[in-house]
Amino acid sequence: MDVCRIVAQHRDQYRITTPSGERNAVLAGRLRHQVQRALELPAVGDFVDVRLPDDGPAVIESVQPRRTVFVRRAAGDRPDDQVIAANIDVVFVVVGLDHDFNLRRVERYLAAVFDSGATPVLVLNKSDVCEDLDARLEDVRGVAIGLDVLALSALAGDGLDALQPYLKEGVTAGFVGSSGVGKSTLLNRLLGRDVQTTHAVRAHDSRGRHTTTHRELFALAGGAFVIDTPGMREFKLAPGLGDADSGVEGFGDIEALAADCRFGDCTHVGEPGCAVRAQIDADRLASYRKLLRELRYEASREDPAAAQERKRQGRIGAKALRRMKR
Repeated sequence: MDVCRIVAQHRDQYRITTPSGERNAVLAGRLRHQVQRALELPAVGDFVDVRLPDDGPAVIESVQPRRTVFVRRAAGDRPDDQVIAANIDVVFVVVGLDHDFNLRRVERYLAAVFDSGATPVLVLNKSDVCEDLDARLEDVRGVAIGLDVLALSALAGDGLDALQPYLKEGVTAGFVGSSGVGKSTLLNRLLGRDVQTTHAVRAHDSRGRHTTTHRELFALAGGAFVIDTPGMREFKLAPGLGDADSGVEGFGDIEALAADCRFGDCTHVGEPGCAVRAQIDADRLASYRKLLRELRYEASREDPAAAQERKRQGRIGAKALRRMKR
């Protein structure tokens, strides 16, 4: 059995690295039938145990334990987790400094990266079209507290050297962000060749099309690896390797102020003497509450006891509502 790494995935077809080069791979029948959730299936960045027959595709027998895993809830109402990538050390959260700039979306991406176990770095792309870069930097540093924030222009090739300290030999980095923020252009610049197709964004709202349609791992000349992902506008959080609260690690300002609230169990909603409400912007506080509720809810879906309690509470609420209508 050999240990190989998955570098690309197209639905049920995989591409892996082997000692003799890249090779197509498929799932072993036993593995396919053993997995209970989509989260357990191999993903780009995974190290897997494979059989390498002389002819035909390699056969993936099992997935090795992951150091980190970047997960989102599948689009729509399905409860399936979707692994975006595994074993990433650094995640570059790419934000466009154009009309599609959105701080609440930044907070959501940062929550997902923290929950994955990886280190987030915020990349503000399209600095060449930003009229007031200093103001944007101040806005972002208010939500990316204690994190590294880089401003650059992938299209113009300005500021790319700032990425190099994070791309040392053996490091795996990922790019996440909405469509049109310039992830593919940035990757092409780092690789020194066009491996991903790029398209212009719409002029009136700076939104782009999904130019990247699958996840793929690329090797850089210095020995680092980068994973590009399709742009995501609908982004439901799902528990990664951390606990239910690890995704709100980026709200350290709120957590610190909470210690000064009058009541130890303050919910920062209407209690007197709330230090958080007195000092935190209302939109940021609302975003914190929303993300925390979402992460805890999604984590509870993985816990059968919590799911049963949620159903019980729902039945109690329904009975009370029926009594009120009588």
